[in-house]
Amino acid sequence: MKSKAFNYGKYSYRYYLSKENRKTISLVVKPDSTIVVKAPTNAKLEEIESFLKRKWSWMRKQMTYFEKYNRKKYCKEYVSGEGLFYLGRQYKLVIKRGDVELVKFSKGILELYTIKELRNSSHNRDLLKKWYEKRAREVFAERYKIVLFSFDYNFAPQLDIRKMNKRWGSFLSKKKIYLNPELVKSSKNCIDYVITHELCHMTHKKHGKDFNKLLNQKCSDWESRKERLELLATNF
Repeated sequence: MKSKAFNYGKYSYRYYLSKENRKTISLVVKPDSTIVVKAPTNAKLEEIESFLKRKWSWMRKQMTYFEKYNRKKYCKEYVSGEGLFYLGRQYKLVIKRGDVELVKFSKGILELYTIKELRNSSHNRDLLKKWYEKRAREVFAERYKIVLFSFDYNFAPQLDIRKMNKRWGSFLSKKKIYLNPELVKSSKNCIDYVITHELCHMTHKKHGKDFNKLLNQKCSDWESRKERLELLATNF
């Protein structure tokens, strides 16, 4: 993607432009206020800037929202009352004393039982991490089987989880697909999109015209799913 400068009235900002095999121009404002514009390969700069002017009001609202949110964002303490995401929904965390340590759902609440102090944040975090990883393996295996069925491959890469800082998934030369365990906090639709994306790499190693064509065939609304995933991830 190329970085471009754009001036509108008293405002001046930069955006990233990606020319792709598509029919329309789209605009995304990411949670870190990065602006990404996707346009057809034959789109002229005048068309893109005209589009940006029409979208100016919406874009400013998005940037203002994220700036406000990021100021309020805080590190989780893993104590009762906090909200935690699982499969796209937010649940209230309730921590209780127990003879055994476990995490479970009860009437829309995520309950954590611990043998240690209730406000032992690091221990509570570790218990939740293990629970999330266990659930991730189970959910990912289920979704992988469903998504894989839509492809006609005669070979299926091994599925595994791996913590990644900036990626939701990774494809390793037709041998293995890794999914970020954090992905289990998003909706099944978003999980399916990431799995589909990685399975498309079985046919097309690099992102390009052919890759996008296959991705559109297998997941026609992948762009909206990707945007929802990025928005939801700001709350993880």
